[in-house]
Amino acid sequence: MKTYGYIRVSTREQNEDRQRIAMDEFGVPRENVFLDKQSGKDFDRPGYKRLLRRLRPEDILVIKSIDRLGRNYEEILEQWRYITKEKRAAIVVLDMPLLDTRQGRDLTGVLIADIVLQLLSYVAQTEREFNRQRQAEGIAAAKARGVRFGRRPKERGSGYESIYRKWKEGEISGREAARRLEVSHGTFQRWVREQK
Repeated sequence: MKTYGYIRVSTREQNEDRQRIAMDEFGVPRENVFLDKQSGKDFDRPGYKRLLRRLRPEDILVIKSIDRLGRNYEEILEQWRYITKEKRAAIVVLDMPLLDTRQGRDLTGVLIADIVLQLLSYVAQTEREFNRQRQAEGIAAAKARGVRFGRRPKERGSGYESIYRKWKEGEISGREAARRLEVSHGTFQRWVREQK
């Protein structure tokens, strides 16, 4: 029986120290801690896949919170079932003591863990969808106020009109016009479309 830990942060810039400290306090050996620095929207994560290959029956998987597994309701439930039923390993969720499958393997304990898991997975997915909705509403409100997103449009510069005329009269190609203006061909084409 071995104890493994899984840590996930959503971006490379995020710090995993809080989760590492929790693993240390639980007693997970450092060499048994697997880390991914990417979103939890799916389970295509190299550290997680390596962890699953190492898990054996009676091993223990420690995670800080249920959302470290992911944020998608169905996939979290599927992974939970796969680890506990097929791999026959135990899961300990440090932030939620009710989700500790080491004890209470009787019918009541399994039922309680399953109910709590389904509720938490649902809440995690709902929160993610709510965040997306809030973000979309915020962007729409900002656009309504005239806020522009993305890079600032490139200025056409003083030589644009004469180069545009040469292009329009067929003296130079669009690529040559873009080269003379020191912009990409796509930018020159966009300027031409905007001028029409």
